[in-house]
Amino acid sequence: MLRCPGQDQRFWKPDDIFDVKCPNCGQPVELFKDEPKINCKSCGKMVLNPKIDLGCAQWCRYAQQCLGVAALKDLNILRDKLIDEMKKVFGDDGKRISHALAVLDYAEKIQIVEGGDPLVVKAAAILHDIGIHSAESKHGSSAGKYQELEGPPIAMRILKNFAFDEQTIEHICKIIANHHSAKNIDTTEFRIIWDADHLVNIQDEFPQAPKTKLEKIINKYFKTCTGRQIAIDSIIKNKPN
Repeated sequence: MLRCPGQDQRFWKPDDIFDVKCPNCGQPVELFKDEPKINCKSCGKMVLNPKIDLGCAQWCRYAQQCLGVAALKDLNILRDKLIDEMKKVFGDDGKRISHALAVLDYAEKIQIVEGGDPLVVKAAAILHDIGIHSAESKHGSSAGKYQELEGPPIAMRILKNFAFDEQTIEHICKIIANHHSAKNIDTTEFRIIWDADHLVNIQDEFPQAPKTKLEKIINKYFKTCTGRQIAIDSIIKNKPN
C-alpha cells in the first residue's frame, strides 16, 4: 500500500510540527501532527496533542495498517479525557451526561460530511452544556438564559489543562457561549454543534408532535444540509402524519 499523503512527511507543511506548553512544568514540547501524545522531556508528564486531526482514521479502512493498533487507540484520547472532565462536572446528573454524549454522536457524524476542525467539534459538543449546573445554582429557574455565560469559564479551565492553544480555546468557548442564541458566531463547527443539539432536543421536547410541525421546525432551525438530512431520516420518515 502506498504511504498515505496525510502521514507522509514529504507532503507536510511547516506548521505540521509545532510546540505546545507542558501543562505541568510550562516547558515547550515539540509535537508532530500525527502524534497523539508524548512525554515532556523536562518533567516526564504526558502531553496530549491538541491539534491532532482525528478525521481520516475514523472512516479509512487502511487506518490500522497506516497508524498501527496502538496509535488508533490513542487517537481519541483527548475526546475521552474531555468526557471524563464533563462527567466530573455533572456528577450524578445522568440526564445531562447522556444529552452531551448524544450531541457528540450526532456532531461527529455531521462533521465527517460537513468538514471543519474535528477537535473543536468534539470538544464543543462534549462541553456545550457545561455551565448549566452553575447557572442553576446562581439563577434557579432562569438558568437557561445564563447558561451561555456560565459555561465558557468552566470550559476554559478544563481545556487549558490539556494544552489547547489559545485560538482553539477561544473558538470552543465562543461556540458554548452561543449554542442557544447564535448571536456572535457562524463557523462550520458552530453550525455542526447547533444542529447536533437540535437533533437531540427536538426528539426530547416534541415526542408527540405531528409530522407537519416537525418539518417546519427542521426547515427553520437547521444550519447544515447533513444535520437537516439526519433529522428527516431519523425524526420525520417514520413519523405518522
